[in-house]
Formats: sequence, structure tokens, C-alpha cells
Amino acid sequence: MTVTTGGPLIVLDGVNKWFGPLHVLKDVNLSIERGEVVVVIGPSGSGKSTLCRAINRLEPINSGTIVFDGRPLPAEGRALAQLRSEVGMVFQSFNLFAHKTILENVTIGPVKVRKEKPAVVRERAMQLLDRVGIASQAEKYPAQLSGGQQQRAAIARALAMQPKAMLFDEPTSALDPEMVGEVLDVMTSLAREGMTMVVVTHEMGFARHAANRVIFMADGQLVEDAPPTEFFENPRSDRAKDFLSKILTH
Repeated sequence: MTVTTGGPLIVLDGVNKWFGPLHVLKDVNLSIERGEVVVVIGPSGSGKSTLCRAINRLEPINSGTIVFDGRPLPAEGRALAQLRSEVGMVFQSFNLFAHKTILENVTIGPVKVRKEKPAVVRERAMQLLDRVGIASQAEKYPAQLSGGQQQRAAIARALAMQPKAMLFDEPTSALDPEMVGEVLDVMTSLAREGMTMVVVTHEMGFARHAANRVIFMADGQLVEDAPPTEFFENPRSDRAKDFLSKILTH
């Protein structure tokens, strides 16, 4: 058992990332406290998704360090798998196993990766499916569910691993507009319950109401980092003012 320290849960220090000649993360410094909900917004191509994916090393970095729960991110192997199991990830595409039922999708991680008892995991999975509002769909296959239901199943699947943090990479951008709310509602309730969350999203309402902090990224840099009220009402940078004027007037 590792003893949890009281420091921040996630710390990025001087993180750089290139894709070939493209410098997508430029000296990123970011510290996220336990129980904090950080929403990352900014124009397309600003490095938001890369930042999110770097936190659990789905995207390797070129320089700098990332520390999760007091430990530097391992580069590979069993230690990395262990770390990944502590960081839940929800993507734009739901990434559910098509040939497994919703219940099987939610139970497979804890049973296979954590070697937990199937009966214990099944009970937890049903509670989680109930919590995200799709317990009645447990025996169906992903293709039988709406996009919103599939994304809620993906959230339940991530939560089944009892992660210390949840990363959301544009979790609603592939959904039809009428389904966005049902997914954001689940995320908002998670936020209220104290889950540490990093959320890349275009949903400004969620950023306003559920975030403790809003990070505004442009050109691979963290341009602003402020509480939501401050950011939306009084952005300091021209880049943020320009971005907000374009999205909030429509």
C-alpha cells in the first residue's frame, strides 16, 4: 500500500510534446488538487486533448515530468498499467467492447486487471449502472443503446476501477445535441461528490457550473487559469476574449 500524501494529485512540470516539427505542448506547468474539477477549453489544435492524454501517458511526452499521487509516471510496463488503472478515461468515442454486454463491459476491468471477485464486481457494476441511469440496459449490447447511454456506460466502466481521478476528452462532442445533457448531468454529479476530474470540453455551461478552475489553452500553452466566474466574466488575455466572443455570442 502506498501512503497517500496530502499534496496535489496531479502535477505537470515543464511538459513539452512535439508531433514531428509541431510543438503541441509548450512548457506546461499544472497542478491539480485532490477533489478538484479542472475544465480545459480553447480553440481546436491548442493541445487540450494531448494534455489530457499525457496525464496517463496515452501520449508520451518529450520532456518535463508528470507526477500522479506522489509518484512520477512510469514509462511502460506493469507500473504504467497500475497507474492507468487509477486514472479513469472517457473519450469522445465510447470504446465499448461491441461483443460484450454493458454489464460485461463494466466488470471486465476490475476482474481481469485487478483480479477482483466477479460477484463483488458485478454488484458494484450494477450500482454504477444505476447511478448513471442505465441499470435496465445491463444485459444489452452497445449497439442497442443510444450514444448518450453508451457514453454513460463508458463512465460507469471507468468508475468500476475505483479510480483516483477521471479524465474526460471531449466526452459529448460525438453525441446528438439531445443526449449531451444526460452525460453532463452524470459528470456534474461526479464533480459534486468530490471526484478529481480533468475535462476537455466545448460545453461552456458545464465549465461554468461544475468546474473549480477553467484552464484556457492556445497554441500549446496554458494561457489562463482562473475560477469559472472570473474567467467568463473577466478574461485577461486577448486570446481568451477573442475565443469567448466567438462562442458565447452564438
